[in-house]
Amino acid sequence: MKFFYLLTLCLISYTSFSQDDLLKMMEENKSSSEKEFNKVTATFKTLKIISMQTTQTVGVGELDFRITHRFGNVGKKSFGGIHTLYGWDAISDVRFSFDYGITKKLQVGFARNKRDENLDASLKYRFVEQTLDNKVPLSICLYSIASLTPMTKTSFYAGADSAWVEHNAKFAHRMAYTTQLVIASKLTDWLSVAVTPTYTHLNYILADWNPNNGATKENDIYSAGVGLRLKLSRSVSILADYFYVMSQFRKNNPKPYYNPLALGLEIETGGHVFHINLTNASGIIENNFIPNTTDTWTKGGYKFGFNISRVFQLAKKK
Repeated sequence: MKFFYLLTLCLISYTSFSQDDLLKMMEENKSSSEKEFNKVTATFKTLKIISMQTTQTVGVGELDFRITHRFGNVGKKSFGGIHTLYGWDAISDVRFSFDYGITKKLQVGFARNKRDENLDASLKYRFVEQTLDNKVPLSICLYSIASLTPMTKTSFYAGADSAWVEHNAKFAHRMAYTTQLVIASKLTDWLSVAVTPTYTHLNYILADWNPNNGATKENDIYSAGVGLRLKLSRSVSILADYFYVMSQFRKNNPKPYYNPLALGLEIETGGHVFHINLTNASGIIENNFIPNTTDTWTKGGYKFGFNISRVFQLAKKK
């Protein structure tokens, strides 16, 4: 920007810019500033609703360090109950994540997960922003995550034929990917909604089939998520998200699979946002919970979870 103004002054020195030209330039800068001010803010308060991504990104030069914790099943029918203190004695997954804002619309992330020892890297880019005048009624971002499991060979290929593993094991098998288009809108001051068309690819799956319909287990899985934030007061909101997984193999399977459903409470205190939630998904990242949710709410297969975060300003704001 400084270079722009310096160049402008030099041009004025050697040409005959008129006063009207300068006024026009000032009006354009003012218009740009007004456009920025016209953007809707706080559609969602954090990077995720519960399991589902939002269009929110980390601020420029900021590092969001987040711990996401998910306990075991609450209900006795799902191996919970009093002897596990309703899931508190067990841990389904824990995630330590670092998300950094490169620009106000682009962030990158890295994390380590307990489940399958997954290491993941992610990217989120917000390319459409909702405006206050509703001429642009939506915010849209692209989110992509790749994960790698460094599990032992024996654990990773558990259930597979040992001769096949000996000749076909590859490093690439350990990778999984998910890409999402997150579309959100702040409908009112108290209600925000989002939908998320999703594609997940697993490089390796253990061969299996559904005897009820003959469908085989898929490497490629399509799903659609929907989520909302319902504001109850200045500092308290209700959260919910749900993924419908489009899979013939998982439909009416004797080894049951279920669609991930999460409900939660968001509490904002002193500039920090704290989440507590319940969900039937064991995994935290999309590469895990979308294809592998095997617990159901109806049998107490939901887990208590929470997250805490701390934001560090690593680079000066421009």
